[in-house]
Formats: sequence, structure tokens, C-alpha cells
Amino acid sequence: MLNAVEFQAKIQNGLIQILDEYKQELGEKDDIKVIVLLNKKSTQQKDIIDELTENPIQVNGILSREEIYNR
Repeated sequence: MLNAVEFQAKIQNGLIQILDEYKQELGEKDDIKVIVLLNKKSTQQKDIIDELTENPIQVNGILSREEIYNR
């Protein structure tokens, strides 16, 4: 009989922790099949534009966008 259980987990020291609610259902001697799906955001490398958008560099003496359009 084939049962499926789905949950999200983090890998710690190369191990996937089984949630407490599934530990009785998934015994240590059971044969299981593991399929790993990575979230896209964790697999994509950020380019410089993404990095600067999230962490803009503050430079003194440069006009802000509001100051430019108010002139």
C-alpha cells in the first residue's frame, strides 16, 4: 500500500527532520521514497540589480528621486 505525506522542512547537517506529527506513521524500518523540490527563490542566484534593489546604497550629496522631480 502506498501512502503520501507532504511537508516542508529544512536540511540541517545533511539530515531532513521528520515532523513529530508524522514520526509514528513513518517508522524507522519503513522503506520510503524521497522526492526533493527546491523553492525557486533558493536556487536562483541574485544578480547585482536584485541585490541593489533589496539593499540600496546611500550616497551623500546625490539628489533623491523626489528632489530631482521637484526641480
